[in-house]
Amino acid sequence: MPETDLALLTAAARQSGDIAMRFFQQNPAVTDKPDGAGPVTEADLAVDSMLCEELRSARPDYGWLSEETEDNDARMTTQRQFIIDPIDGTRAFIEGGKDWSHALAVVEDGQVVSAAVYLPVRDLMYTAMRGGGAMLNGTPIAASKANIDGATVLGAKPNFEGRNWRGGITPPIRRVFRSSLAYRLCLVGEGRFDGMITLRPSWEWDIAAGALIASEAGASVTDQHQQRLAFNNPLPKVPGVLAAGPDLHGNLAELLEPRHANP
Repeated sequence: MPETDLALLTAAARQSGDIAMRFFQQNPAVTDKPDGAGPVTEADLAVDSMLCEELRSARPDYGWLSEETEDNDARMTTQRQFIIDPIDGTRAFIEGGKDWSHALAVVEDGQVVSAAVYLPVRDLMYTAMRGGGAMLNGTPIAASKANIDGATVLGAKPNFEGRNWRGGITPPIRRVFRSSLAYRLCLVGEGRFDGMITLRPSWEWDIAAGALIASEAGASVTDQHQQRLAFNNPLPKVPGVLAAGPDLHGNLAELLEPRHANP
């Protein structure tokens, strides 16, 4: 058994990649979740099953929250929890794209303490421990120090509509899109892009691991109202995410329309 939670998550993320790649571009079976919650493939379920067995066997006292496991309140009584997205970016996975990931985190007292995000097609392993910095394939990474002028910000198109910004004016930034929220946060941590934003209420499993990686790389990571993210909530959602270097984060937060936005 790996000695640390981070070693455990990293090994499990690589094993997840091995499983997912057996289904990738092989026309995996796809079903639609109830209430328009999106597609799920047999690969998502196979990865979830493995992670549930391996991680919970290694840490039986940890709670469990995963996109593909029915939730219950048992996790609320535990000191630490696994928060897992077996495949983040399932639509990209189905379409044969490269930008899907496995996102694994351990949370203690509402804060992420260990995280791994792995993109098997690109062989990118992002990792972080609270207070220990963030790494990509074993090399330290750092967030951009850009300000708003000409910054490149990851996000879906509706986030940049004028109605979400003060005065109805979108900031002078360049928008880029990647499928996986976890990957977007990691790209901010890596400094390849200057920031990311989503104004939608966000499931914890999509963002927990990436949030630690981005913050340990020096980015400011909050919800859209500039409040610190907290995890293992009874309803496991947070009100959007804003992540960027401190200057850009402040610029974007100041320009956001203060009303609740939900594009």
